[in-house]
Amino acid sequence: MADKILLVDDDPTLRRLFGEYLRTTAYEVVDASGGQEALRLAFSEHPDIVILDVMMPGMDGFETCARLRELSDVPVILLTAKSTETDKLRGFRLGADDYVTKPFSFAELTARIEAVLARSRTARRAGCRVYTLGDVVIDASRRTVERDGEPISLTPTEFRLLVCLAEKEGQAVSETTLAQEAWGEYKQEGAGAVRRYVWLLRQKIEPDPSHPKHILTVRGFGYRIV
Repeated sequence: MADKILLVDDDPTLRRLFGEYLRTTAYEVVDASGGQEALRLAFSEHPDIVILDVMMPGMDGFETCARLRELSDVPVILLTAKSTETDKLRGFRLGADDYVTKPFSFAELTARIEAVLARSRTARRAGCRVYTLGDVVIDASRRTVERDGEPISLTPTEFRLLVCLAEKEGQAVSETTLAQEAWGEYKQEGAGAVRRYVWLLRQKIEPDPSHPKHILTVRGFGYRIV
């Protein structure tokens, strides 16, 4: 089955020409002209990688990347005319996997796509991590959570927070660290959002959410998992 690419750019000529080029190299392509449309397609089409222009009207590429990270861990390559180190660092901190500066050749960008997809596949194969919390089993590589063999449905953000805590079992993890894990540096109100998501996680995995025994509060700092 061909890998599916979501191509997001407000330039219809670029979308048409590069989309045609990608299809000739055996990729499946869906495209969007803006951030809101891209988020809808990412949810409905489940692409294997997203190629995302930064300079778009309305919701720009940085904000779209941050929102994508709330929905999915799909690889993202940012396209931009900006080549400053500050802009590149901002993209990487938001969870982008690569950064391509315009103008670029179609062959170069296709090579970047192939490299990012290859790294993504390798990471998935290597990431065979399973954590057990009493009767709750977290499989980070399969992205599943089960209690006594029954699946527990978590959102991508809930899952990332849970795995971040599980990887540091017994250690106190700050709200700042958890916010960066879930949303990067885009979401400045991260601490309050972390508390809401921890409350939601407790409703799903704790036998008695009002008296948690797995996700414990470290007062004034954050949380730890036991």
